[in-house]
Amino acid sequence: MRSLSQIHAHILTHPNLSLSALSFTLSKILCFAAYRNIHYAKTLLSQIPHPTIFSYNTVMRGLLLQNPPSPEPIFLFRNLLQRNFPTSNTFTLSFVLKCCSMLAAFEEGKQVHKHAIVSGLGDNLFVRTSLLNFYAKCDEIWLGRKVFDEMPERNVVAWSAMISGYARAGMVNEALSLFREMQRDGVEPDGMTMVGVVSACAVAGALDLGKWVHEFMGRKGIKNDLEVSTALVNMYAKCGCIDKAWEVFEAMPVKDAKAWSSMVVGFAIHGLAVEALETFAKMEEAKVEPNHVTLIGVLSACAHGGLVADGQKYWSTMLESGIEPSMEHYGCMVDLFCRANQIDQAYEFVENMPITPNASIWRTLLANCKKNKMLDKGEIVAKHLLHLEPLNAENYILLSSLYASLSEWVKMSNVRRQMKDRGIRAIPGCSSIEINGHVHEFVMGDWSHPEAKDIKGIIQEVSERVKRVRHEPWIESVLQNVGNGEKENALWEHSERLAIAYGLLKTKAPVVIRVVKNLRVCVDCHEVTKTISKLYGREIVVRDRIRFHMFVNGVFSCQDFW
Repeated sequence: MRSLSQIHAHILTHPNLSLSALSFTLSKILCFAAYRNIHYAKTLLSQIPHPTIFSYNTVMRGLLLQNPPSPEPIFLFRNLLQRNFPTSNTFTLSFVLKCCSMLAAFEEGKQVHKHAIVSGLGDNLFVRTSLLNFYAKCDEIWLGRKVFDEMPERNVVAWSAMISGYARAGMVNEALSLFREMQRDGVEPDGMTMVGVVSACAVAGALDLGKWVHEFMGRKGIKNDLEVSTALVNMYAKCGCIDKAWEVFEAMPVKDAKAWSSMVVGFAIHGLAVEALETFAKMEEAKVEPNHVTLIGVLSACAHGGLVADGQKYWSTMLESGIEPSMEHYGCMVDLFCRANQIDQAYEFVENMPITPNASIWRTLLANCKKNKMLDKGEIVAKHLLHLEPLNAENYILLSSLYASLSEWVKMSNVRRQMKDRGIRAIPGCSSIEINGHVHEFVMGDWSHPEAKDIKGIIQEVSERVKRVRHEPWIESVLQNVGNGEKENALWEHSERLAIAYGLLKTKAPVVIRVVKNLRVCVDCHEVTKTISKLYGREIVVRDRIRFHMFVNGVFSCQDFW
């Protein structure tokens, strides 16, 4: 940059160049400056007498390298249009669309799409791929699919963007189906493709498929770079194979904050608080600056391990180091106190927050008021929660379950009536299990699976064996004001039990039964799963919305602290 500025100064002090020659020379300087000093480059752009679209593209590309992402490429593009600048090219549109995708600027991106069509550049492969990536990053997956389906040819970037966008949307089978289709079309995957496929396996908890993908990369010679390796660590951790996650992590020659964070969070969601904190200590020894995800993992580990004093220590250290806590960090601290049944301290912490608590924090408080049957405080918390999220079914379910646990049937009925009057429907429990490379989904009370008859037979057999060992069903988990017998039957239709039954039907020991659930596991299902693991000699791993539950021979991995 020093040499470059000297050349720039020489040109300005010897003004013997024509305007066109000056514009050309300054554009060359701009080309280098944009990747070293973007502020210098932007100033230089304003001084070029006749800048070309190439100069604008250069500055846009330099801006895209900034962290955090800057909206300035969008502003530059808008300025070009307002000045009726000579037509932009495919690079201009691609850079602006990349900016829109990084910022999730959906409305602005749609306008760029419209401009691409009007300018006749909408059919360009480069532009279409950028559009596809933009819609996928904005979670508008069906619009992305429309662009994808209309592409006469698809490069590896297009396939990767589409696969990653299904993975992020939780459409796991669709993402994996696209990967198979990509192979049939003879398109060789690259590292970015594999990150998308591995991420899909992580979402589904599809360990066997994830292992196959890992082996596939080895056969194809796809390098396990930093991003691919981090995705593998995340996948193995989210599939309940924390030892393999650690193996991949240990083999990484270079580890950035994202990689360390994945390992810390992985240990945390498995309830391995000591290992999570030890990993964080090693991260500090390696002089890698923790990010906000790392600290969420640390605080979450303390919460899941019941380490209140440690959690408070890390919280104080975070504040002293000048790190501004996010809403997620505050949420972890509330969870820490609630899990230790320190509800009053949690409530006081929320009341003293310098930022307005979000619905998730109030929901954590309400769930623990329900757990501890604290009616008065629960109603106060529910008032805050319903004010923030008046249409979220989960909030009403929590409040009605609080009333049900205290046999406040009239109040519970009023809550249910409010839901009905407002057209609010509860999200049904949904669990999935991977069998032979395919993810099977089960919804609570839904017997539409092709093998439903056999699953019912297994459920009947399991329920009889569980009764014989004198399991007392936790009927408080059922919110209807019906007889105990009906409540017991309802419990056996919970989605995770259907998935576990299917696992018992289709696999034999020592194959581990791995289930992923969209909601929190109820108390009765937790106890029943422990009993099943002992009666059938099976290891069962259940990943719910919060964490992992690992059952071996009737024992839960974390001494029932969950």
